Amino acid sequence: MEKIFKRTTVTTALPYANGPVHIGHLAGVYVPADIYVRYLRLKKRDVLFIGGSDEHGVPITIKAKKEGVTPQDIVDRYHTIIKKSFEDLGVSFDIYSRTTSKTHYEQASEMFKTIYNKGGFIEKTSEQYYDEEAQTFLADRYITGTCPHCNSEGAYGDQCEHCGTSLNPTDLINPKSAISGSAPVMKETKHWFLPLDKHEEWLRQWILEEHKEWKTNVYGQCKSWLDMGLQPRAVSRDLDWGIPVPIEGAEGKVLYVWFDAPIGYISNTKELLPDSWEKWWKDEDTRLIHFIGKDNIVFHCIVFPAMLKAEGSFILPDNVPANEFLNLEGDKISTSRNWAVWLHEYLIDFPGKQDVLRYVLTANAPETKDNDFTWKDFQARNNNELVAIFGNFVNRALVLTQKYFDGKVPETKGLAEVDTDVFAQIVALKDKIEENLENFRFRDALKEAMNVARIGNKYLADMEPWKLAKSDMDRVATILNISLQIAANLTIAFEPFLPFSTDRLCKMMNLDKQEWESFGSSLLLTAGHQLGTPELLFEKIEDAVVEAQVQKLLDTKKANQLAAWKPNDIKPEITFDAFEKLDIRVGTVKECTKVPKADKLLCFKIDDGSGTDRTIVSGIAAHYSPEELTGKQVCFIANLAPRKLKGIESQGMILSAESSDGALKVITPSGIVTPGSEVK
Repeated sequence: MEKIFKRTTVTTALPYANGPVHIGHLAGVYVPADIYVRYLRLKKRDVLFIGGSDEHGVPITIKAKKEGVTPQDIVDRYHTIIKKSFEDLGVSFDIYSRTTSKTHYEQASEMFKTIYNKGGFIEKTSEQYYDEEAQTFLADRYITGTCPHCNSEGAYGDQCEHCGTSLNPTDLINPKSAISGSAPVMKETKHWFLPLDKHEEWLRQWILEEHKEWKTNVYGQCKSWLDMGLQPRAVSRDLDWGIPVPIEGAEGKVLYVWFDAPIGYISNTKELLPDSWEKWWKDEDTRLIHFIGKDNIVFHCIVFPAMLKAEGSFILPDNVPANEFLNLEGDKISTSRNWAVWLHEYLIDFPGKQDVLRYVLTANAPETKDNDFTWKDFQARNNNELVAIFGNFVNRALVLTQKYFDGKVPETKGLAEVDTDVFAQIVALKDKIEENLENFRFRDALKEAMNVARIGNKYLADMEPWKLAKSDMDRVATILNISLQIAANLTIAFEPFLPFSTDRLCKMMNLDKQEWESFGSSLLLTAGHQLGTPELLFEKIEDAVVEAQVQKLLDTKKANQLAAWKPNDIKPEITFDAFEKLDIRVGTVKECTKVPKADKLLCFKIDDGSGTDRTIVSGIAAHYSPEELTGKQVCFIANLAPRKLKGIESQGMILSAESSDGALKVITPSGIVTPGSEVK
């Protein structure tokens, strides 16, 4: 029998405070979590929604060093941006705090000491890279060198950004310290480890036998890790940014960020509820739910539960509904390449359209596999669903009531079978929405919620009250009453998904917020109830708007190409005598045409000063039109052996240079010269 819990603690993965939040974060974690929490609140269940910024770790220190500021400056900046972005999107945290708070330092230190005093850690001494000049041990990201796989310079000690291969610092060729530039040496250091292998037996029973209801992607990844065998994991590291390891002999060491970050869920709860936080974390009648992305599954299903179990007084998560990844325009979202739609920028570019983003991200949620966000789909879902179905139905129902009944809810004058059937369908949809929400299937739940609007839209279109108004106002009154009751039900159905729109709809209908239990009622509005002023709930998004966003991404891709570009390796050395054999001359293009059935080729007739035109075929049609080159002077190799291309004998080669974006630029003299002049 399924356990009934008195309350629910909902947490979301702590976004890393070295950059803003993007749509991948939203689709994977924060929008589904907010939908679930809003649903529980509508159900009048006791729920606490906990969030916060993850503010320790090496990437933050690297960013601070690059910018010449302190790590605290970095986290202050991004914590502020992230927190405001969530607020503006309507992510309804009960608290959104941070891991640099005093409460968090105390809670993380206390948890470490409790586990330490119980003998829950093991000590291990190992050799790590040490920068003698800077007198510090080096984290993996502070070590650079040549990648042993692709020979690229500047690979990091944990990964080569060029080929994507995961590395160990000792794999690098000619390693150097990113701090001083000197070659590091190996030096002994002592650290504390959480022996996950000692927790493997109970984790296997708890996950694989007791939580078979977990999503298949979560269950499968956990099983894979458990089947490979768990290994001890370091909980401390040599760094000066983080929470100091709170025991003697650990000077200069801090808690590893993976250990301290999830404790932020507890410390943030404690910060919000200093006198009652324990019931949300230690009472067996509390259900703990973690919303995360797939890259955090192991930490929240294996590592954090092992920490909680080792401490001994905390409940374990009941479910971890992790999502897969969201891609952008067919490419992986990348913060380092700026290939992302950043939330704070979206809110500026699309004022008042928070719910459009929430809707599209939920409709495309990567719940079982990676999914793709495109601006064209964003536009289509807004225009074809939110505007044409939801918004159209609501607007027509309110405007017709304004027209025929002065904006007052008319009284029903006898229900036909079609009227009662409409609400039978809505009650059935309520059950489907509820089942999907309870089981973390938010995409399916949204689809069923939109079906409520579809039912209303079809009902109003089929009944055609504007035609009946000429002959049967009693029937018009009933139709509009039913339509308005459906619209009122939409304020409940969409409250978890589109909170800004349901607020506006409630205002338009002069209606207080309703509880979930009222969903499906045909009596939400009483006859004679005065409605507010009808307004458009959603507006069309024009082509130019999304084209500007696509262009923004294309500009980003081009900038990345420019930044990553480097010239090809110099070809093998030749002698001066070999170079002298090349006869490079200047000619004037008299005629330029496309070569039939050859998209890449142009055919040139060139005045080379000999009195007889020279024919050259060149593969630059993708970069120039014939009109652009006719009349121009070009440089060409005059003594290249002729060869046939598409049946045309080409008597030389036109010289061009390939720029960083792959474009070919024809080499031309800086001023007009006599055709046939030799290039020396």
